[in-house]
Amino acid sequence: MQFLRSLIFTTFFLLFTFLYAIPFTIACVFLPIRGRFALARFWGRVLLGALGILCGLRYVVEGREHLPPGQNIALMKHSSAWETFAQAVILPPQAWVLKRELTWIPFVGWGLRMLHCISIDRGAGGAAVRQMIDQGRKRLEEGLWIVVFPEGTRMPPGETRRYGVGGAAVASATGALVVPVAHNAGYFWPRRGILKKPGIIRVVIGPPIQSKGRDPREINEEAQRFIEAHSSGLIQ
Repeated sequence: MQFLRSLIFTTFFLLFTFLYAIPFTIACVFLPIRGRFALARFWGRVLLGALGILCGLRYVVEGREHLPPGQNIALMKHSSAWETFAQAVILPPQAWVLKRELTWIPFVGWGLRMLHCISIDRGAGGAAVRQMIDQGRKRLEEGLWIVVFPEGTRMPPGETRRYGVGGAAVASATGALVVPVAHNAGYFWPRRGILKKPGIIRVVIGPPIQSKGRDPREINEEAQRFIEAHSSGLIQ
């Protein structure tokens, strides 16, 4: 029964996202960036609500008081597809960092461009970091946060890899604070397969990390220690 519920949700997720992208893209032509993000947040809320109803999978957030005022950078654990839409609900208005190929998807990709996402050519090496710093500075100036999955790909629960330096480099270059975000979504929604386990995803927002005058690698190491320690501690 849980597999069937999961299959129904997955079908709804894909259909709703694609169909919503069409009116979303049209509406964004007439809206400022904050209005566009409000529509993206609605998309995330609908998916989270459907996930709770169909799969019995809900979430709680700890540490909201650690979200500082102003525009900053969130480094978030990447272990499932859940955080790709939950981030829009949990964190302040934001620009997402994503691979350039996603912006090529009809309607969905156009919608991502309307949200001023930071698209990166992963094969560009050091140039990709410079692209991210340039685009990231503009997004912060627009009044948006920047959300980065520093692992670059979804990792199984309890595992990680070397964090990409891009988010920390933007922070170091701009002086923006870095906010680490841990969660255990990968335990309930594995990176492969359709089955979603019922339960409660726990999200932990950590204290902001100072970046001014610091080496990006040092910032990354501090963020990774918090994220991995807390994400592992949340595994059921």
